[in-house]
Amino acid sequence: MKRQMKHTTRKKGHVKAFSLAEILIVLAVIGILIMLVVPNQTAVASRAKSIEAQSALNNVYTLQYSYFLQYSKYASELSDIDYVPNKLVTEGGRANYRVELIESSTTGFRAKAEAVVDFNGDGKFNIWEVDETGTVKEVQKD
Repeated sequence: MKRQMKHTTRKKGHVKAFSLAEILIVLAVIGILIMLVVPNQTAVASRAKSIEAQSALNNVYTLQYSYFLQYSKYASELSDIDYVPNKLVTEGGRANYRVELIESSTTGFRAKAEAVVDFNGDGKFNIWEVDETGTVKEVQKD
């Protein structure tokens, strides 16, 4: 038995393609997926930037502790412990947090790092604090 091959013929000029409706449906699905992922990415970026605040406050704690061992009191100014803050992004630098001492005494201190940029656009600025125990905690989430 001889098998015959079936030949299909195409009309001249007719090419298989997706319709406009099919392409729009695919684009809509991709758009929905992007909208679901992007808010999660801003939270990740905000958490990553908060590491800058934690690191700066750990540095302040270490410098304050050294100062306390020398003078039996905590410094009342960042310049007393030779802390030099990085230039802020609002001033053309790279730092996202402004570090400052809130209070200082012979028995303790509190310092804070406050964001100068609203990372997620909600109107709140991220704030971290450290005290004489070295505990760094987030006071206000962004």
